[in-house]
Amino acid sequence: MSRKGLVPILISFGLLVFLISWTGCSKLSVNYLKGNYHFNKANHNFSEGLYRKAIKEYELALQYNPNLVDAYRFLGESYKQLYKPGVDTEDNLQRAEKALEALKKAYEFNPNNKDVIYSLGDMYDKLGNFEEAEKLYLKILEMEPTNMANYYVVAEFYKRYAGEREELKQKAEQMYLRRIELDPENPQGYAYLAQYYESIQPVPEFDKAFEAHDKRTLLEPDNAAAWLSKGVNRWSKAYRLQNRLPRTERLKLAKISEECLKKANELDPQYPEPYSWLSVLYKSVLAKLIPERAKRYEQEADMYAEKFKEARQRQAERKKLEEELKGIK
Repeated sequence: MSRKGLVPILISFGLLVFLISWTGCSKLSVNYLKGNYHFNKANHNFSEGLYRKAIKEYELALQYNPNLVDAYRFLGESYKQLYKPGVDTEDNLQRAEKALEALKKAYEFNPNNKDVIYSLGDMYDKLGNFEEAEKLYLKILEMEPTNMANYYVVAEFYKRYAGEREELKQKAEQMYLRRIELDPENPQGYAYLAQYYESIQPVPEFDKAFEAHDKRTLLEPDNAAAWLSKGVNRWSKAYRLQNRLPRTERLKLAKISEECLKKANELDPQYPEPYSWLSVLYKSVLAKLIPERAKRYEQEADMYAEKFKEARQRQAERKKLEEELKGIK
C-alpha cells in the first residue's frame, strides 16, 4: 500500500485511540468525582457519630476510587466505633474483622502514617492482641523519639496489661521515666508519673508517687494543684493502709497531708478542693488517731466542708458570669 493510502488509515486509527483514551479518562474522572462525593458524605456522617451511614458512604467511595487511603482508615475507625470488646456475637465479631481489614489496608498504603499506625494498634489492643499492638506503638516511638506525647500512649498501653504481667508494669514505668528524661524541667512529666504510681493495684506505690509530686512542687512551688496532690497522696496512704501502718507513721503522714493542703489553700484561697480534703483528713484520720481532740477535728472538718461549698458556689457563679460575657461579645 502506498504512503498516501496509509494516511487515512493512520488518521482513523489515531482518532480511534483518542476516543478510547478520552472515554477511559472521562470514566476515571467521573469515578474520581463520585468517590470524593461519597467520601465527603462519609466524613460528615463520621463527624456526627453516624457510623453505620459513614460505613455505607466510605464503601461506596472506595468502589469508585480504591486509592482513597483515608477512606480505608476511617472505614476501619467506623467499624471500630461500633465494635464492643468482649462481646462474641456474630455481628460484633464481623465488625472487628471488617475494622481490622480496612485498617490493615490503610497501613499497606501508608506504613509510615502515625495516625494509621495508631488506629491499627488501637484495634489490635481492643482485640487483646498484645504483641501486634505493641509492635505498632513502638514503631511510633521509633518514628518520633522526641515527641513526648507518644511515651504516654505507650505507657498507658502497658499499664492496661500491667496486672497480667509484672514486666509490663516495669515497661510502663520506663515510658514515663523516658518522657521525663526528654524534658526533666517540665512538671507535667512528674504529675503523670505520680498518677501512674497511684493507679497501681492492688496497692499503689504511694511513696514513689510522693517523690514525683515533690519534684513537681520544686519546679512550680506556687502551683496550688501540685500541693493538693501531695496532700491527697499522704492522706491516701494513711487512710488506705490504716491496718498495716503503726499509729506514729500514720500520724506523721496525716500531719504532712495537713501542711500540704493548707499550703494549697494559702496559695489559692478560692480553690475549693483543698477545703474538701482538709475536711476528709480531719474526720477520717486525725479524729481517729487523736481521740482526745476528736471533737475539735470534727468541728474543723465541718467548717472546711462549709468553706468548700462556698468556694464551689463562687466558682460556679464566676463560670456563669464568664459564659454570659462571652455571649454578649
